[in-house]
Amino acid sequence: MKRFFYIITILFIFFMLVLTSVYTVAYFTPIPIINGANKYEFLDSNNQKFSASSDKWAKLEDISPNLINATVALEDKNFYNHKGFDYLRIGKSLWNNLTTKTVQGASTITQQLAKNLFLTFDQTWERKIKEAWLTVRIETQYTKDEILEVYLNTINYGGIFGIENASYFYFNKSSKDLTLAEATILAGIPKSPSYYSPITNQENALNRQKVVLNSMINNNYITKENKEEALREKLVYYGALSTDKLKTLMYFQNAVMDELKSIKNLPSSFLDIDGIKIYTTLDIDAQKIMEDSLKYIKNDAEVALVLTNPDTGAVRGLIGGKNYALSEYNRALYSKRQVGSSIKPFLYYAALENGFTASSTFTSEETTFVFGENELYSPHNYGNLYGNKEITMAAAIAYSDNIYAVKTHLFLGEDVLVNTLKRVGIDSKAESLPSLALGSTEINLLDMIEGYQCLANLGYKISPYFIEKIEDANGNVLYKHEDARELVLDPSITFILNELLTGTYASELIDYTYPTCIGFRSQISKKYAIKSGTTDTDNLLFGYNPDYLLGAWIGFDNNQKTNNDNSYALKQIWIDIMEKCSKENNWYDIPDNVVGVITDPISGKLATNDSDHKKILYYINGTQPK
Repeated sequence: MKRFFYIITILFIFFMLVLTSVYTVAYFTPIPIINGANKYEFLDSNNQKFSASSDKWAKLEDISPNLINATVALEDKNFYNHKGFDYLRIGKSLWNNLTTKTVQGASTITQQLAKNLFLTFDQTWERKIKEAWLTVRIETQYTKDEILEVYLNTINYGGIFGIENASYFYFNKSSKDLTLAEATILAGIPKSPSYYSPITNQENALNRQKVVLNSMINNNYITKENKEEALREKLVYYGALSTDKLKTLMYFQNAVMDELKSIKNLPSSFLDIDGIKIYTTLDIDAQKIMEDSLKYIKNDAEVALVLTNPDTGAVRGLIGGKNYALSEYNRALYSKRQVGSSIKPFLYYAALENGFTASSTFTSEETTFVFGENELYSPHNYGNLYGNKEITMAAAIAYSDNIYAVKTHLFLGEDVLVNTLKRVGIDSKAESLPSLALGSTEINLLDMIEGYQCLANLGYKISPYFIEKIEDANGNVLYKHEDARELVLDPSITFILNELLTGTYASELIDYTYPTCIGFRSQISKKYAIKSGTTDTDNLLFGYNPDYLLGAWIGFDNNQKTNNDNSYALKQIWIDIMEKCSKENNWYDIPDNVVGVITDPISGKLATNDSDHKKILYYINGTQPK
């Protein structure tokens, strides 16, 4: 037994010596910058500063003691007594994790601040060691009050960063004036900002408030009477910032930070430099136009929009939802939805590449397809409208005819579309099934944008990007975006397809049914290639010219069925943005090996004086109708 205590004593002394050495070295290292608000400076495409959140900063002495006490009691009750790590709490957490098989955290406020200063949140040992070292440096070179002030001014309160901003957003008052009830609501948000937001999840927020109040009682900050009084207080939520900040700008800033984390040749942190400047691709005027267009949504549907320069891949604007403060989920970056008929341009490119022309015909009629081991597939056209006659590819694109698409898909071979999607950068797990021609697979909006950029720039595969360059405070370039393009599609065939996609709003194609976008033909003043997609739960629209590509989605997060109001809203959003952003009526030059012929776009034959339908269709020279 004596030997056991001897070994424990030696180990304890060794541990204390190591710990003392670590803290001594940390004390004499350069002071880390912990003011997170000044760490990243974002600039738009005109080199003008922008920020998605307000820059209000509250001194600790100007923050309500109710909020300070609530935060310390809930997050780190021994904050003023430890040196960055709460070893007893860590031991208790490890024991509970082992015995109850539930994950319980033990991070102190200083550790949380250190974690937030890192670019990545991966769970590697390297990152954890660096985070621990930073925690020690912060503790040795800043006072507890300084640490707590920065923490409270930089944490996330449901898309609103910093306690002063959050106080104004939720209660329209300064943080110094928060009541106990208001303070305990706010203190409960950071654990899970979207789940505990009192605006979107009031019941969750009130349940969390009780946890906060109990923590304050257990740590002798308040009495049970104070708790009951706080619970009786009727809270009124304001839900706005009295600033000119865009409600959707944080979605774009999220995308910038995602890309920043993925850049391989940057240091893992910037703690020893005086912040960094991030030059982004953002066109702030375009972002304002995009946000303003959301006025057309008249129900609870959510939205995702991505606007790019298709020639470079630079993302000019991005919206991942109607209001970041109400929902932080960035649908443009993370959501995967069935894309419906918006997949068809890639099918028809493959068909044109394999000998089809704008005049190639299949019969549009109710059809049951047999595939595999006598499996049946019976797709339907929208509204069960069929031509019951042969129609051209030009007409099939204009009407989004599902029968024509599946016949084309099966004629080519089901692997052809899968391979075409991979060629253009749509790296989805698409299965070789007949329904793939109708967009049955789930694809992220940004991935679809990468594929559509190949069509919009006449064949070049280019990934969308958000960061042009990064500089340190002294102007030294740490990173610069390099244009990486690969020609993966035939420019001439792509031009022909782009012309066919103008038929979706062409009056020359009105016949037994209407082109899918004919409803807003009168609002179109420029030439665009457009393709819509509709499923039971989703509406999508992609369209472009040489200057801009806009992809748009509208639907419900809970997958409830979409409706005509959403379809109308999406088209209004799309045309509103494109018409306001596109200053010139630019279009593509006709390739030397392509000819335009006045054709009957329904039958595919040369038009005559007696033809009811006449439109210029384009062909590789030698394949045009004679």
